[in-house]
Amino acid sequence: MVLSDDEIRLLLHGNKEWSFWCEPLKTLLPQYDINTVSRIAGFMAQCGHESLNFKVLSENLNYSAKGLNAVFPKYFKKAGRNAEKYHRNPELIANLVYANRMGNGAPDSGDGYLHRGRGVIQITGKNNYSDFAASVGITLSEAIDYVQTKQGALESACWYWDMRNINVTCDRQDIKKMTTLINGGTIGLEDRKHHFVRALKILGGDYSPSPRPILIKVGSEGDKVAAIQRVLNLSPDGHFGKLTEAAVVAWQANNGLTPDGIVGPKTYEKMLA
Repeated sequence: MVLSDDEIRLLLHGNKEWSFWCEPLKTLLPQYDINTVSRIAGFMAQCGHESLNFKVLSENLNYSAKGLNAVFPKYFKKAGRNAEKYHRNPELIANLVYANRMGNGAPDSGDGYLHRGRGVIQITGKNNYSDFAASVGITLSEAIDYVQTKQGALESACWYWDMRNINVTCDRQDIKKMTTLINGGTIGLEDRKHHFVRALKILGGDYSPSPRPILIKVGSEGDKVAAIQRVLNLSPDGHFGKLTEAAVVAWQANNGLTPDGIVGPKTYEKMLA
């Protein structure tokens, strides 16, 4: 599937420069196998949330002193550092909060600000920029310039998407998992879901997420664990501990399954058949 101009216009609603994104989207998405309704909808939803529908292509670090203490307490309030010295100074802020991680050097290296978030997913850190540069055959300094163009802003996002194998999650329409793969948490989950459902509708798809695969193991709790315990003639307390694990191993061995003590789809289906 390749997006049409009209679909791009609708997906990037509110973006006056939507037409400039048509060629990059039509060219790059297929190259990274972002080529089905669910995959395109997932990509556009996540990038749309991160970049305000492709309008903001560089990280905004213009925090007030109050904002710094609230958003980055580890580096300011809890560290006993005076946030007033960093008030509304994005370069100083980035060089501090991104220092000594993601491949960046110390604050005085300038790496934090140089490798701040850019693109429609806003890749961040020297390691990400270096890896992206290598993947498209350019130098690190060229990559920094490239991601500030529309083509580069989009391709860096496609590269990150591919590196995290998010297409597979899109195939299941698992918006929560997509979100954690993008930012490590579920910040903005409802807005991302809104973008996703809207994108599916524009592209002629339906929101029908697949249930997550069964994976029950030591530490799992709930009704599914209790159901397994009943099959194993154990007390159905709903807690998967070592006793339940040993019983699962024995059951699997007796039923021609890999005796690993983990109840995956095959074991679960056969147990409750």
